[in-house]
Amino acid sequence: MKSNRMIGRFGVDLEAGSFLGDTRIRLLEAIERCGSISQAAKEVPLSYKAAWDAVDAMNNLADQALVERAVGGRHGGGTVLTDYGRQVVKVYRAMEAEYQLALDRVAASLGQAGDDDPQSLRRLMRSVGVTTSARNQFVGPVTSLRAGDVTYEVGIRFDGQNEIVAHVSREGAEQMRLNIGRELHAWVNSSAVILSTDEGMRLSARNQLWGEVVRIHEGPVAVDVVLSLPAGRTVSAIITRDALKELGLREGYRACAIFKASSVMLSAFD
Repeated sequence: MKSNRMIGRFGVDLEAGSFLGDTRIRLLEAIERCGSISQAAKEVPLSYKAAWDAVDAMNNLADQALVERAVGGRHGGGTVLTDYGRQVVKVYRAMEAEYQLALDRVAASLGQAGDDDPQSLRRLMRSVGVTTSARNQFVGPVTSLRAGDVTYEVGIRFDGQNEIVAHVSREGAEQMRLNIGRELHAWVNSSAVILSTDEGMRLSARNQLWGEVVRIHEGPVAVDVVLSLPAGRTVSAIITRDALKELGLREGYRACAIFKASSVMLSAFD
C-alpha cells in the first residue's frame, strides 16, 4: 500500500533570506568527509561551480565562515569545514528531525479532521517560499539615507570595510520603513557587475568593491569571475571572454567589481 506520508523539506532562512537546505547541508557534510570541494560536489551531486556558488552564498550570509580553504599539509591543501560549520550542520540535522515530527503531527490532525487531501498543506507551504536568481547577496544596516525629489539614496554597510549604495523610490522607502540602523538585504545580478583593474580610473558608478580573483569559470561565451573581498565576502561578475582577455585576469589578481546604485534591489524581512 502506497504511503501518503508528507516528507518535509526543511530549510533555514536568515533575515537576509534563504541560507540552508538539504543540498547545502549534504555539500557541507561531503566537504567534511572529503576535504575537497571537487570530490564533495561529485558526491552531492553538483557541478564544481554550483558547489562553490553555494559555499560563497553560505559564507556571505553567515556571521562566520562555514568553509575555508586549507593551504599546504600532507595533501597540498584543500577545502575544510570550520568548527562553526560543523556546529551549523549538527544543529540543522537536529532541527530537521524535529520539523519532520511536527509535520507528521499536523498531517495526522488533518486526517482526523476529515481532510481528504493532506497534500494541500504541502502545496501551501511550497507556495510561500521565495528565492532569487541574483548571485550577489549582501546584508547589513542602513548607514546613510539621503532623500531626493524622486528617490532615496541608501547606504548599507555589509562588513567592516565595504558599503553598498542603492537607489530606491520614495514609495519603496516608505514601504520598507527605512531608517538608520535598519537591516536590509541587497541583491545584485552578476550580469550588472563590470570589472576593472585600473585603480586610477574615475567612474560615476557608486559601488566599487576591490578584491582578489579567487575563481574564473569560463563558458563558451561568458565568463564568471568571483572576487574575494577583504573581509571574506565574495562578489561575482559575468563578463565576456573578450573582456577577460583584455583585462588579463588570473586567480590572485586584484580587480574591482563595479555596479550602479540603480542595479541594487533592496529587501526588508520584518
